[in-house]
Formats: sequence, C-alpha cells, structure tokens
Amino acid sequence: MTGHATATGNRYAERIAAIYRKMLLHKTYGWLLLLLGAPLTLVVYCIHLTRKAQSGDKARLEDMRKRLLDTGIRERLHQEALGQLRRKHEFFKQKVSEEQTRREAERLAAVKFEATLQERLGGLSHPAPKLADTYEALISNPAFMALSLIIGFPMYALMAIYASPYVKYIAERLLMAAFVILGVSFLVFTILYISPMNPAANLLGETATAEQIEAFNRLYGLDQPYLIQLWNTLKGILTFDLGKSFAGNEAVTTAIANKFPVTLTLTTISTIIAVLIALPIGIISATRPSSFFDYTFMFIALLGLSIPNFWQGLIFILNFSIKLHWLPATYNPANWLSSIMPIVVLGTALTAAVARMTRSSTLEVINEDYITTAKAKGLARRHVLWKHAVGNALIPIITIIGLQYGALLGGAAVTEKVFNINGIGSYIVDKQFIPDIPAVMGGVIYTAITISIVNVVVDLLYAFFDPRIRSKMKQY
Repeated sequence: MTGHATATGNRYAERIAAIYRKMLLHKTYGWLLLLLGAPLTLVVYCIHLTRKAQSGDKARLEDMRKRLLDTGIRERLHQEALGQLRRKHEFFKQKVSEEQTRREAERLAAVKFEATLQERLGGLSHPAPKLADTYEALISNPAFMALSLIIGFPMYALMAIYASPYVKYIAERLLMAAFVILGVSFLVFTILYISPMNPAANLLGETATAEQIEAFNRLYGLDQPYLIQLWNTLKGILTFDLGKSFAGNEAVTTAIANKFPVTLTLTTISTIIAVLIALPIGIISATRPSSFFDYTFMFIALLGLSIPNFWQGLIFILNFSIKLHWLPATYNPANWLSSIMPIVVLGTALTAAVARMTRSSTLEVINEDYITTAKAKGLARRHVLWKHAVGNALIPIITIIGLQYGALLGGAAVTEKVFNINGIGSYIVDKQFIPDIPAVMGGVIYTAITISIVNVVVDLLYAFFDPRIRSKMKQY
C-alpha cells in the first residue's frame, strides 16, 4: 500500500510539474502563475539561485581552465586551425590576408578549447538549472508539496483551470466577458456624464433655485469630479449596489430585478420558437433550391426582415385586439394570451434571419466534396444531410442566433412601448431623458451581462459542434 501511494504521489507530482513547465512557456499564463503564487515563487527562486551557484562553481571552472592552458593545448589548437585555414585557402586559391587568417584561427581554437574544457569537466559541472527544473525537483518531496499547497493555493487553482482544456476555454471567455462589461460601463457612464442634459434641472423643474440644484447634486454625488463618480459607479456594479434612482429615489437593483425577468422571458421564448421554426424552413429550402417552397419561404423571410417592429405590433393590435377581440392589446403577466403578440413581433425578424442563414450555410456545405463522397458511398440521403451537412452548417447559424438574441434583448424597448410592457427596455428609455444615471447604468449593465453570458454559451456550442475547435482547445 505504501509503495502504491508513493507511486501515485510521484505521478501527481510529475503531472503538476509538467503543467507548471508548460504554463511558464506561455507569456500571459507564466506571469499569472508567478504572481498568484508569489510566496511560493520566492521560495523556489531562492533555492533556484542556490542550485545555480552550486552547479556553476566558477573557481572549479577556472582551475580546470588554468590546467589546460598550462599544457599548451590552446596554442596547439591555434596552430592546427591556422594550418587548416592556410591549406584551405591555397586549395581554393583564395587571397586572404595573414591577419584575417590568424583571427579566424584564434576563433576556431577558442571554440575547440571550450569544447575540450567541457569534455574534461565531465560530470563535475552541470548546466545551470532552470526555474522549472528546480520546481520539479522540489515538488516530488511530499513535505514541500503540502507546504506549497498552503502558500500557493491561488497558483494551484490557476493550474487546475489550465489543466482542463474545456475549463480553461470557459474561464478565458468569462474573463473576456468581464472586460467587455467593464468597457461598456466606462463608455455608458462617460456618455451620460458629458451629456448636456441636467438631471437636477429636469427633475426639479424650471422654478428650481440654484441652492436646490446644488443640494440635489450634493445628495447624489453629482458635484464630485469625473474620476470619483466613475469609481463609485464601478464599485457599485462590482458590489451589486447600484444605488438609488434620481426619480422616485427607488433602489435601482430592486427595480431592475422586477423588470428585467419580463424582458428576458419574452426574448428567450421568442428566440426558442424562432429557431424551431427557422431551422426546418432553412434546411428544406436548401435541399430544394429554386423550388416553389424555396421561393415562398425566402419571400416570407424577406418580408419578416423588412417589417418594422413597431408597425407590426400596431397592426397586430388593430386586427387581433380591436377588430377580432382574440388577444389583449396590452401585456399582463397574469394572462398568458397577452404575451403571444409581443413574442411573435420579437421573433419575426429573428426567424427570418435564421432561416436565410440556415439556407445559405446548408447550401454551401452540401456542395462540398466530402458530401459528394458520402453520397457516392451509398449512404442514405437523410443520413448524409443530418450527420454530415447540418452539423457542419451550424457554426454560422449559431453565430447569427447569438447576435440576434443580443439585438432582441437590447432593442426590445420599441416592442415594450407598443404593448405597454413594464420591462427593462422601456425602463431604460424612460430614465434616459432625465438622465437618471444609476437607473440607466443598471439597466445597461444587466443587459450587457446577459449578452456576454449568451456569447460564452455560443462559444461553447462552437466547440461542441466543431471538432476542429475542440482539437485546438486541447493543443493550446
């Protein structure tokens, strides 16, 4: 049992050392590794310097060098090189000055002398160890491994992420999403800050005195410098404390928590229904190009892309609510029938875009050589279509779905206004013209976070459907 445990521990140590060595070769991960494990890095570096000094004993090297020089080997090597160069120049009839020949002979003799020196030293002098070699030698010691886990826990957490290609892929995408959210926060706040509109004057009215406006600005921190306001805003985003809105003095986090799920639910349902309708339509059109079905479906898709949301919503209300009395004209969370028209309006453009992309992507794939080869082998048409064609055509389709979902979520304000939906889109629009900076920032950030998460999911779907991406993930 003891031997088995020792062998297992050695395998783990070798695996950890291999990951450590590989990460050091990557510039970004190497710096993160050293910084997150700063205490451990300092210990390893000190031991590394000690080993380096011991392995490169200058006194011993100089002593061996002096002994070889006393034997006259350097002069013999110089004479041999000089004779070889002269014979070479004579054979090829080259005109080279004596001084140049002597300098070249001196260089060759120096190279041969150093090689002889290393050969005579044999095993007495080893090349200076690298930092990764030092770590590998230390980590095989159970006591050092236990100590390193304590003082270098963040570093080992990073190594665990790096060890799994899929986890690393997700972590990198989440980190990119965090930078995107930070950039969106900075950009939106800056635009609101330089806006010519005055929140205090807009809310207090034209009769407000200078003292009242000054008190309002002091209450909400609008009298502070730009950088301080920016820092307070970013700190509130990180701590999920978005403060209170200027209008109504309500907690922004609570207000958005009540409104955002409405928009998110309608958008998600619209996307799912649109994809379920658009994918079969696009595939059928691609498998029957220039047919009646193809022309009909693509004509309807073109109409769907051309119709503005607000006009479509008003026409639906006029016909299905006012004339036919089939559906409620305004949205009511308690009545599921009231969500039908908003969902259809939101999903119309998405259905059209996905159907057209599915058709073009599938058409491009089914004309590839490997599809022709699969058909020539006698595989069933349906098998070739679903096993080979559709799977490879899904990458651009997934891309357009992710982009359109973000567009739906960010542009739902028009549809919400038409159907009187109390969602995040109409909330941001209402607060924009004050401008109510905390409310607008909160709405935009929640939307940006959701879109960033959707993009991460899209990236993961890339890896799921495309084996080439999975292969790159494992090699990286």
